[in-house]
Amino acid sequence: MNTPARDDNDELAAAYVLGTLSTERRRAVQARLPSDAALRAAVDGWEARLLPLTALVEPVEPSPALWQRIENAIAPVAMPARAPVKASAWQAWWSSLGFWRAVAATGFVAASVVALLPSTGLFAPSAPQYMVVLVAPNGTAPGWVVQTRGRDTLRLVPLGSTTVPEQRSLQFWTKADGWNAPVSLGLVQPGQPLEVKIDQLPPLVPNQLFEITLEPANGSPTGRPTGPILYIGRSVQLT
Repeated sequence: MNTPARDDNDELAAAYVLGTLSTERRRAVQARLPSDAALRAAVDGWEARLLPLTALVEPVEPSPALWQRIENAIAPVAMPARAPVKASAWQAWWSSLGFWRAVAATGFVAASVVALLPSTGLFAPSAPQYMVVLVAPNGTAPGWVVQTRGRDTLRLVPLGSTTVPEQRSLQFWTKADGWNAPVSLGLVQPGQPLEVKIDQLPPLVPNQLFEITLEPANGSPTGRPTGPILYIGRSVQLT
């Protein structure tokens, strides 16, 4: 059974790895890492879960001016002296301009650049951007990632394979607070990405529910989920 301290460490480690902590809190975490084995383990765990996301999105080539602004934004900051600690691969990448170039080249928006850019004012997106990491209930490893593409398109990307019994199918759903019931976004082919037009739905909102359920071969006969939830997650606004 998880303890409150373990849950707190896990939540703090997730925010640290994603880069969503304030500068003050990030420095506090860095100061704890040399002596806090539980926190180091939580950070290592989140790094391992999120590293597969580096291969998800199509490449985008930023302008030279943007490179310079990124370099200025991540310039080294003087830190108080402390006992040496072996830096993880993730921490080494985070402080490296080469990492940020690779980030843009691979489109690793969710866990890095997009988390940083809103606070630094590097650009103003034309529409809010969202991401959802879908995991199995009571699980930790991500199974699918949902990304917005513009104002009216979602892209569902598999991070692994899902075994589906014969005469069954995977069905993709969403529900925001205040909706009467989930809305089907279509059937999903195991291990294959899916693009979904959502122009007939209300705009996405933070904390919107997304899930994939196991349904009959042609999908739910009722228009609502009838089978077990295989993957579930909630939207996070990135920009």
